[in-house]
Amino acid sequence: MSSNAAHVQIAPSVLAADFGRLAQQAREAEAAGADLLHVDIMDGRFVPNISFGEVVVDAIRSATDLPLNLHLMVHEPDRLLPGLVKETTDQVLVHAEACAHLHRTVGLIKERGNQVGVAINPATPIAAVEEVLADLDIVLVMTVNPGFGGQSFIPAALSKLRRLYGIIRERGYATQLEVDGGIKADATARDSVAAGAQILVAGTAIFNREQSVEAAIDALRGNLAGVTPGEA
Repeated sequence: MSSNAAHVQIAPSVLAADFGRLAQQAREAEAAGADLLHVDIMDGRFVPNISFGEVVVDAIRSATDLPLNLHLMVHEPDRLLPGLVKETTDQVLVHAEACAHLHRTVGLIKERGNQVGVAINPATPIAAVEEVLADLDIVLVMTVNPGFGGQSFIPAALSKLRRLYGIIRERGYATQLEVDGGIKADATARDSVAAGAQILVAGTAIFNREQSVEAAIDALRGNLAGVTPGEA
């Protein structure tokens, strides 16, 4: 998909799902029209929490035909790739802050035939990804500090999105922008898309007790009506 594509992809974050029925929730997201499933993999070192490992990722993958948007919030991600990344449909996102040799890690993922992305935290400058930007399918701009679900959106991230979107357009890259953190069916989603986001990760906005997964995704898409990526 080109960097100015109008379609916004919705990636429900299974970190917010009911773990007691994880496979069912993955299938509900697929049936409701999600484009991707976002899977947060935490190691207890790069972020305080520990989340999913190889066995759970395998179970999620077997429950759905959706591509997995694998977000590796881990130190030394290279060593985990063989166990976690098993289909070429998996999108693999590593953190710039967690890679000693980011260019090499990006190359390893591309050699496997997977789409590759690099995530940057709220305080991390764009310069951290600029030297590998031409090789990336995705840049994930964190709109909260990573490691915990249910946090509030950080508005300052919008400026970073706009600047990245401008760089991508100016250089003619096909790199997509993804946002993760505090996204709901409100101004957070609309403003992120207007600033250039083409993939929205949403956790508690989609997996919650107040509405069905289908109703939540419909509400998020409805909120985006008339908004074009990068129009701000």
